Amino acid sequence: MPRFAVLVFPGSNCEEDVQYCLQDVLGHPTDLVWHKQTRLDGYDAVILPGGFAHGDYLRPGAIARFSPVMPAVASMAESGRAVVGICNGFQMLQEAGLLPGAMLRNRSLTYVCRYVGLRVEKAGSPLTETLREGDELRIPVGHADGNFFADERSLEALEKKDLVVFRYLDNPNGAAHDIAGIRNERGNVLGLMPHPDRCYEPALGTADGRKLFESLVAWTEQR
Repeated sequence: MPRFAVLVFPGSNCEEDVQYCLQDVLGHPTDLVWHKQTRLDGYDAVILPGGFAHGDYLRPGAIARFSPVMPAVASMAESGRAVVGICNGFQMLQEAGLLPGAMLRNRSLTYVCRYVGLRVEKAGSPLTETLREGDELRIPVGHADGNFFADERSLEALEKKDLVVFRYLDNPNGAAHDIAGIRNERGNVLGLMPHPDRCYEPALGTADGRKLFESLVAWTEQR
């Protein structure tokens, strides 16, 4: 049975939601790991959750990338284990150089918090192992800096190498190419701006987020 680590940074606030879904809803051991830990031995996957790590001072993820745990995150990525960043966690992975691009302020210059439509562009990733390309999901966003940016050459490479995993159906922030989630070339590092951790049971408005966590479990079990 795979074992999951969910990192906790000063200011992150979604770690318990991720832990609850993986451990209490899906039944897999999941530990909260403080950002000052330096080892992630024994874990099959690590999740960097949403929130406002270090208050988002300077810019989202810019300080968190220097946390003592981040070299261990890089080692997990290097070993081929799953590394997933959700919202602020996605920004951390970009700041750490594990995923390309950057997040600009939303085009509206306001915080956006609502459900959005997503289309699965790439199956067989840590969050889409049990889904099909073209599947549509309803997942909430909650961010002020989710406007995905990359230069034209990088965007062309993302498209050509099939690294876009999720695309917005109704782009809420101005993201380039409607990008909501991408993976690395190896396929084991994935960042997603919407929050599957806020919609894993029907009582939360939709259970579509559960499909992504079930995919994470399935992807991890097969490797």
